[in-house]
Amino acid sequence: MELGVASPCCGDLRRSAAADLALTVAAAASVPPVASDASTPTLHHEATNGCQASLPTKHMETPEMADLDWENLGFTLVDTDFMYMAKCGPDGNFSKGEMLPFGPIALSPSAGVLNYGQGLFEGLKAYRKTDGSILLFRPEENARRMVIGADRMCMPAPTVEQFMDAVKQTVLANKRWVPPTGKGSLYIRPLLIGSGAILGVAPAPEFTFVIYVSPVGNYFKEGLAPIKLIIEDNFHRAAPGGTGGVKTIGNYASVLKAQRTAKEKGYSDVLYLDAVHNKYLEEASASNIFVVKGNTISTPAIEGTILPGITRKSIIEVAESKGYKVEERPVSVDELLVADEVFCTGTAVVVSPVGSITYQGKRVDYEGNHGVGVVSQQLYASLTGLQMGLLEDRMGWTVQLN
Repeated sequence: MELGVASPCCGDLRRSAAADLALTVAAAASVPPVASDASTPTLHHEATNGCQASLPTKHMETPEMADLDWENLGFTLVDTDFMYMAKCGPDGNFSKGEMLPFGPIALSPSAGVLNYGQGLFEGLKAYRKTDGSILLFRPEENARRMVIGADRMCMPAPTVEQFMDAVKQTVLANKRWVPPTGKGSLYIRPLLIGSGAILGVAPAPEFTFVIYVSPVGNYFKEGLAPIKLIIEDNFHRAAPGGTGGVKTIGNYASVLKAQRTAKEKGYSDVLYLDAVHNKYLEEASASNIFVVKGNTISTPAIEGTILPGITRKSIIEVAESKGYKVEERPVSVDELLVADEVFCTGTAVVVSPVGSITYQGKRVDYEGNHGVGVVSQQLYASLTGLQMGLLEDRMGWTVQLN
């Protein structure tokens, strides 16, 4: 999933052009002075323990709301105020994190991430409750997934505690960009890259952990309306023994060609098949897939080629709590084409009902309330109710920021 580039807006709330100068990784030791006025965040220094080298020493209090058209948020990048950065050298220990003005970073042309794709990212969201407080949804799951992915990509990773603290600090520093309740969410992008210079094929000698955020609306322009998928049977997203099961950056570059072709033909996204038999469902470009038949909800099993989505995991647990039978197993194209209902899940898409699927020139339409099935509606309402604090969180999934 990619973030697009938004057109310029809110000039009086953005930093000046001078603040847009490239920030080198080596310059991450200090934060430039920030003026304290009605539209600019205030910098606060906090006491730190000497051994907590990875925890930020500063956070910014931003009490006011940004001046955005909250009614018409898309899923494109909006520059916010601050980003988090920490570095890790050959010893495997991350430095003390810093909150920096959002802007470019400098990398050597021979950085590991640029030459060999040594990088991971995560995606999670913050929501504003009706009382103004802010909720994170299952951030510890993202932290654990980054640890697993980093091991696969031969990179050190922040601990769960370090990850959680950095996410909280970044959201609080940018809290004026968290949309009002029901108008969207603050998308949070943790990024772990091999930033050190390397010529031969080997792990980078230095790594950088960055978190930036952007207010977002719906990933698909349809919102909670049916999307149109096309099954791709020539290109494959992943293969057994590869990196399809971790959130490495290369997984997403490989889907761009098929995705672009599909969108040019009017489809919302591409659904991929397994690379061995070319008949079992895997996932869409940036989301997991679910198939409903009667009271049974089936989804492809996690066996190394499919990303273990956190929304996927949550939907399974919510569905089971509502009495549905959920099966994680190989799901064939034939089953998909005779399903009662189909939907996708992901951090960006949340729950997206599928209105039609096209396979080898044949289109299958799914019935429902304007193409939105009963199960999709029910699970979407339950999940978003938890995420936004509208329903009691009996699962213990949300983290409230003070």
